[in-house]
Amino acid sequence: MPFSIDSARNIFPNTLAADAVPATIARFAQLSAEDRLALIWFAYLEMGKTITIAAPGAANMQFAERTLAEIKQMSFKEQAQAMCDLTNRADKPICRTYSTWSPNIKLGFWYRLGEWMEQGIVAPIPEGYQLSANAAAVLQAIRELESGQQITVLRNAVVDMGFDPKQMGEYTRVAEPVVPPKDMSQRTQVTIEGVDNPTVLSYMNNLNANDFDALINLFVPDGALQPPFKRPIVGKDAVLRFFREECQNLKLIPERGVSEPADDGYTQIKVTGKVETPWFGAGVGMNIAWRFLINPDNKIFFVAIDLLASPKELLNLAR
Repeated sequence: MPFSIDSARNIFPNTLAADAVPATIARFAQLSAEDRLALIWFAYLEMGKTITIAAPGAANMQFAERTLAEIKQMSFKEQAQAMCDLTNRADKPICRTYSTWSPNIKLGFWYRLGEWMEQGIVAPIPEGYQLSANAAAVLQAIRELESGQQITVLRNAVVDMGFDPKQMGEYTRVAEPVVPPKDMSQRTQVTIEGVDNPTVLSYMNNLNANDFDALINLFVPDGALQPPFKRPIVGKDAVLRFFREECQNLKLIPERGVSEPADDGYTQIKVTGKVETPWFGAGVGMNIAWRFLINPDNKIFFVAIDLLASPKELLNLAR
């Protein structure tokens, strides 16, 4: 085989990803638990002024309701400790429960806590609280990011909380129900300037239709998908789980692309465009590049999803 997963990651090496995002996440992780909680709260309030945050649906929240009910019954001191335990990834029951949830359930959990903080049900940030100099600097760095990059920083900050599941042994993953695929009459077909590869077009169309079973059949058995700033997810079972847990109701808006021959009959294709998520309004799109490596049978061996550094990168299709 001419390509390994590692070598496939190097296609279109001039793609400029938003390196400010992992750098900001790393700075956030160095803060104290109190500062991390305060920063999330301040960012939540600021984002609410400029970005519409959608309320989680009942399907997302049913699995968190028991934990939320427990928090509601706690004293403010106990609530603050529970939230600090989550940020510190402590080995506590609430942290172990949290770590089994899908990202959407975690996002919904913090959305609800944010609402309860505003209502005075959950321990608020103390009046007059001042962020430390380091936390204030991280908050300013988040302010300076584009909206799609802000979303990614705050999402990752929340998703990475809870006890490390790698230390838990066997456990059951908890995710919201998988939505059914859209009816064929409700589906729309994308067009991509410069790219007419049917596999790439089907990837976009099936993902937009929540048709994950058809989508995963576009991959070879040992194919891989690399989410932004993550290691590749390898194998159809793992990739399908990622689609079901993290890609429901996305709206992919590919715009343009380039296709080039690669070694041994493979084809490498780069597409740029935007992605809108159900958590934020239609005006908030993340600038994305998809880098595909397609085998001679027109199956996906590898696809990387890159959050781009700036809108001008949407036009950068150089090899």
